[in-house]
Amino acid sequence: MILTLKLILSPMIIGVIALAGRRWGSAVSGWLLGFPLTSAPISLILAMQHGTGFAATSAAGNLGGQAAVCVFCLVYGMAALQFNWQISAAISVTAFFMAVAALNQFSLDLATAFIILLSVVVLTFCLLPKSGGKKNVALLPVWDLPLRMLLAAIFVFCLTGLSETLGPQLSGLIAPFPVFGLITSIFTHCQNGSAATLSLFRSYITASAGYACFFLIVGGGLTTLGIVPTYLLATLAIFILNGLILFILRKYSGQFPLNTSTQQTKTNR
Repeated sequence: MILTLKLILSPMIIGVIALAGRRWGSAVSGWLLGFPLTSAPISLILAMQHGTGFAATSAAGNLGGQAAVCVFCLVYGMAALQFNWQISAAISVTAFFMAVAALNQFSLDLATAFIILLSVVVLTFCLLPKSGGKKNVALLPVWDLPLRMLLAAIFVFCLTGLSETLGPQLSGLIAPFPVFGLITSIFTHCQNGSAATLSLFRSYITASAGYACFFLIVGGGLTTLGIVPTYLLATLAIFILNGLILFILRKYSGQFPLNTSTQQTKTNR
């Protein structure tokens, strides 16, 4: 079951995100990335392998790790205005691990980690450039989607193998590593330019509010409610909250238009 989660579910998720981006634009891809696509399965695996107490403790780390993901988004978004994807990716991944290292110096409790994440969400959303850079429309090669799916499987397999040996807090901090976010942002940057990349990160950061709610429930409920009720409740909560956020921002700020023309769906053989 665990091997299935690593090698089959992850490529399916990145495939769905890629297809959603082609159909509705990078903002919707970013919104989907804000869901705990890797950290929720990892949290479930940890609960089954190491017990609910271990996974509940890891939840605080998950919240801190998502704050580091928001830092990743901000740094990549700012770098994308000046640099190519290689430099932008290197700088932003370094920033993620620096943030993780800083947070790991403290013993994070659930409430503190929750407040830190929400504060970082607001701060990074405000600091992220609202516009700028180039907007491209690229022909997508036939190997584009399979390559994304293969990279996702490799990343998740390696990451989960490492995280289970690091203890609950550091496992939680590393679990949100933006596997899908890094892959999607690189392809978006290459194929659609920095303007689309900023749109991706803007919605990615916003959806982190639902992520915070998910792991607040996991951390607070696992040891009392058990595995199945806790993850079902957390899943319901994140869909309701992120759905509400998407509705409000589309209706009142125009932040997330369902753009069907930003991606070129033809393939280049």
